[in-house]
Amino acid sequence: MSGSNILCIVTGSIAAYKACEAISQLVQRGHAVRVVATEAALRFVGPATLEGLTGRPVLSDLFAPGAALEHIELTRWADLIIVCPATANTLNRFAAGLADDLSGALFLARDPKKPFLVAPAMNPAMWAHPATVASAEKLKDWGVRFLPVGQGRTACGEMGEGRLAEPDAIVSAVEAALARPARRLRVLVTSGGTAEPIDGVRVLTNTSTGRTGALITGQLVRGGHEVVLLRARGAARPGAPCTEETFFTFADLAAALERRLGSERFDAIIHAAAVSDFRVEGVATNGEVQLAAAGKLASGSSPLLRLSPNPKLVDRLRGWSAGPLRIVAFKLTRGADAPAARAAVQELFAHSGADLVVHNDLDAAQNGELPADIHRPDGSQAARCATRAGLAETLERLLVNETPAR
Repeated sequence: MSGSNILCIVTGSIAAYKACEAISQLVQRGHAVRVVATEAALRFVGPATLEGLTGRPVLSDLFAPGAALEHIELTRWADLIIVCPATANTLNRFAAGLADDLSGALFLARDPKKPFLVAPAMNPAMWAHPATVASAEKLKDWGVRFLPVGQGRTACGEMGEGRLAEPDAIVSAVEAALARPARRLRVLVTSGGTAEPIDGVRVLTNTSTGRTGALITGQLVRGGHEVVLLRARGAARPGAPCTEETFFTFADLAAALERRLGSERFDAIIHAAAVSDFRVEGVATNGEVQLAAAGKLASGSSPLLRLSPNPKLVDRLRGWSAGPLRIVAFKLTRGADAPAARAAVQELFAHSGADLVVHNDLDAAQNGELPADIHRPDGSQAARCATRAGLAETLERLLVNETPAR
């Protein structure tokens, strides 16, 4: 991974101090880093700091003597460009195609075959503003990769989304984008638990945190693969940039899977979501039945839930897919002995047609880790993984080695 040429565009945010730490880490890891700083950025971080970290002069003036073609030369030199931090002004200017400063000219002159990353940092209201949202969507359509923003207290004292990603996450995202795997896969991952409405405020759900799916997603992205993550609201987020879509109910997830699989090509799907086996058909209270999600049940009532089974989504994946698809399914048991666990796994193979099944038993969880066994349809065990991280690494290796070429 060492030896890549990285161009970092620093723009005017107080979060520029985090960019300095990320730049320092990248240099220490053997990368050559050059910095382009906007005029506003230099009000937060001095050029001497950036030059000291990189060992190279800081560039900021599009019209500096001898630099008339710098925006062309830099895009040829760089293996990757990252804007860190990226302000609302920067995103909106890029989306408008403005090139009256060096950062804008670099964006328009970029090589679309090379990764272009953006690490946003701004006030939560600015991040949520329709202009910024629209600009971000336009840039994503143009192939720009966005790092997830952090949530919490921002420099202005407000709470919400808009914090710059932490330096370690920035470095991981850069090296993931530079990774060149032997085979680059396109993988769909589902993660987290669905929720079924009982009334207008209550839901029937499960205890899934989405940590396993987040770790698998991060492993694949860092390995250089393209990942689309369907993530339950509130589920753990991956520490690496990918295309994300959130879901809430079984119906939401089913619709997203059918749409994505039917319109996009994937090499594999890792179906790690904890999907509700039942939906609430109605709620009976005081002799009357109301539809789920209607109104709010009185706190002192004794409702009786009428449940209906949901179909097995994993059984429909191959039929929805526009092309050949390897399916990794998950089976969770609790307190099952070895024969019962094998029977549960084989039953899942029988009705799903999965290529691999990951089995966990909840009673085996220790210190936040959930050991996993990976099974094949013939009854053999492909691997045993003591940790979620180990599971993520093993699944990547198995998919790379065993997924047929298109």
